[in-house]
Amino acid sequence: MFDVGLLELAVIALVAVVALGPDRLPDLARQAAQLLHRARGLAHNARDELRNELGPEYSDLQLRDLDPRSIVRKHLTEAMAEVDREAAKEKAKDSLPQGQVPPYDVEAT
Repeated sequence: MFDVGLLELAVIALVAVVALGPDRLPDLARQAAQLLHRARGLAHNARDELRNELGPEYSDLQLRDLDPRSIVRKHLTEAMAEVDREAAKEKAKDSLPQGQVPPYDVEAT
């Protein structure tokens, strides 16, 4: 998510042990985990309230669906699919049915 690798995590852990000391580190890790748990609970509550307010047609709403990048991506792919469908219809309209001979004008050639 933040593009942090294993080496960076090891360095952060080493700095934390040196700076905070091994006796305070477990308490701080526990507090960080509780904070993360509360933040996740708040996000889930916000999602559930939004689903309830919007009604049953949005019951499958996910928070990532509200990301502007995913909205733009969704609309672009739908527009491209529509363009492809219209192009296929035009091509089918212009082409001859299978087995039919194209018209031939003797005077033109």
